Amino acid sequence: MLFDIDGTLVDSGGAGIRSLDHAFQEILSIENAFREISMAGKTDLQIVKEGLSAHGLCSSNGLVPRITHAYIRHLEREIQSSDKHLKPGIIDALEAVKSRGDCYQLGLLTGNLEQGARIKLGVFGLNEYFPSGAFGSDHEDRNKLLPIAVERFKIVSGRHFDFSDCIIIGDTPLDVMCARPYNAVCIAVATGPYGAGSLVEAGADVVVEDLSDTEHFLDILHFLET
Repeated sequence: MLFDIDGTLVDSGGAGIRSLDHAFQEILSIENAFREISMAGKTDLQIVKEGLSAHGLCSSNGLVPRITHAYIRHLEREIQSSDKHLKPGIIDALEAVKSRGDCYQLGLLTGNLEQGARIKLGVFGLNEYFPSGAFGSDHEDRNKLLPIAVERFKIVSGRHFDFSDCIIIGDTPLDVMCARPYNAVCIAVATGPYGAGSLVEAGADVVVEDLSDTEHFLDILHFLET
């Protein structure tokens, strides 16, 4: 069971976009670099490259690693001062899944750089739930992340997983789309910038407003199992 982070597990209170803006200002002297750029569901590498392109800059000249390094440094500070919060029902949902360890492995499938993901989850004490996964630092194309996550869990658990064994939980159409090529299941939560109707239209297998009703969430899992 692979969770997205931003909009699904947590709201970082804008710490991510502020940190990217700070990084662009520090490295390139560009203010409010991402004002016109949509970020929902994209990988951090994709976002940085789009930011460079929007300002007429090339992404193959060594700027990307400099910017991502600065971004992580700023994120460590910004996440402490942001209006951050957990999405509804997250702890109870994770505990419920964790208690069924014979059925599910918890992991991440996120566009965040791995270090950024761990920073965001760390302030909420969530890292312990997610031993592994796939991250935006693994590939800039979100649709390439599921095979990476599956391979890592094979190594961690010593068990075999088919792509169709996986459940992806996210809050954007891009989360839904990254499940489709692999016949994985997607549970979409309307806790981010997209309403339930948009997530249904994107093709999610199940759409819920949030995960505050733990029993309903477990009922969904039982239904998917059968």
